[in-house]
Amino acid sequence: MKKALCTGSFDPVTNGHVDIFERAAKLVDELTVCVFVNNKKQPLFTVEERVELLREATLHIDNLVVDSYDGLVADYLKEHDINIIIRGLRSAGDFEYEYYQAQMTRHLAPDVSTIFLLTSPEFLFISSSAIRELAHFRGNVHKLVPECVELALQQKNSE
Repeated sequence: MKKALCTGSFDPVTNGHVDIFERAAKLVDELTVCVFVNNKKQPLFTVEERVELLREATLHIDNLVVDSYDGLVADYLKEHDINIIIRGLRSAGDFEYEYYQAQMTRHLAPDVSTIFLLTSPEFLFISSSAIRELAHFRGNVHKLVPECVELALQQKNSE
């Protein structure tokens, strides 16, 4: 069975993420999308909320599993017998960052390969941080995030 992993903080998941997941799922038998804890970021949504939003946003992808983890990607890969990472790229800056991450993962887990998928043009300008800022100022996030995320952002920003 060919299994792959997509990692991120997904705070929140965007339509750009979902597009990458849909395309990545066609390449493997099982795709795991995993929310990793990033101690450098102050999240808007809890890990549990992000997992639930991911599950709801990806119900239509039959071979996708959602999980969370607080540790090294290399350890998660070993624990779950996964040897492919799939990452989406929006820009050359993304590539530079992801390239170094892929090399570090390969150092820790030599049998792991990283595949980069280019973001579809209509999603190039979308990032989770931009969505959080737009939603904070009550900007229109419709068509940029799944409906469940749009509703969760409205609720979060009305608190």
